[in-house]
Amino acid sequence: VHVYAECSHVNVSVIVKLFLKMHKAGALRSAVRMPEITDHLDEKQVRLLSEMCIVIDENDSKIGADSKKNCHLNSNIDKGLLHRAFSVFIFNSEEKLLLQQRSDAKITFPGCFTNTCCSHPLHTDSELEEKEAIGVRRAAQRRLQAELGIPMEQVKPEEMTYLTRIHYKAQSDGVWGEHEIDYILFMQKNVELNPDPNEIKTHCYVSKEEMKELLEKAKRKEVEITPWFSLIADTFLFKWWDDLQNLKKYMDHDNIHRM
Repeated sequence: VHVYAECSHVNVSVIVKLFLKMHKAGALRSAVRMPEITDHLDEKQVRLLSEMCIVIDENDSKIGADSKKNCHLNSNIDKGLLHRAFSVFIFNSEEKLLLQQRSDAKITFPGCFTNTCCSHPLHTDSELEEKEAIGVRRAAQRRLQAELGIPMEQVKPEEMTYLTRIHYKAQSDGVWGEHEIDYILFMQKNVELNPDPNEIKTHCYVSKEEMKELLEKAKRKEVEITPWFSLIADTFLFKWWDDLQNLKKYMDHDNIHRM
């Protein structure tokens, strides 16, 4: 009774109004904020997670769109979420392949060596266009400029050779991973480079022998390479590399190679 008597002096309506005011201002939400899975990640890379990817079925037919974040969470990948992607291979006039080492800021496979450029087309009209994979090739042009600083006029979509597609899945860590149908694009051209350090740690041109040495180092765990690059290198890369002037005979746009 004594406790109730003390509490009876408190104006309940005032407390309720104060609570609602704090709630609307977000004060309570910030006070009990749970940590986000992106809290410890690079801010620029986190901003890119809002990009909208093209969600597809296993036949590469578009079925929707979802954020880059959702498309790369293992929890969604385990449920079958699949998106469209591409891998570009640029060779110079000496037939050396341009490789990049992904920056340590990257969310998936940081610090890994990989092919020239790997990314995804966005869910936009220009990059959704499927005829002759022109949308994917436009996306490749955009990302070659963004990552490697290659002037867009030096990597025109019509100059890229679309060879085939692979379907693969790989975990980067306990949270993030990849599940993609990956369009393989080849191009032979000398290009100007001005890499973005937030995207790329190092880059180099390698000969076939140097590429084979890198793959051996990866097998010995001396360096890390991305899983898609490893799969392509183990299956198709050297056959195509040996015949850069006759790539048309290797085009296979009907089949998706399940890796």
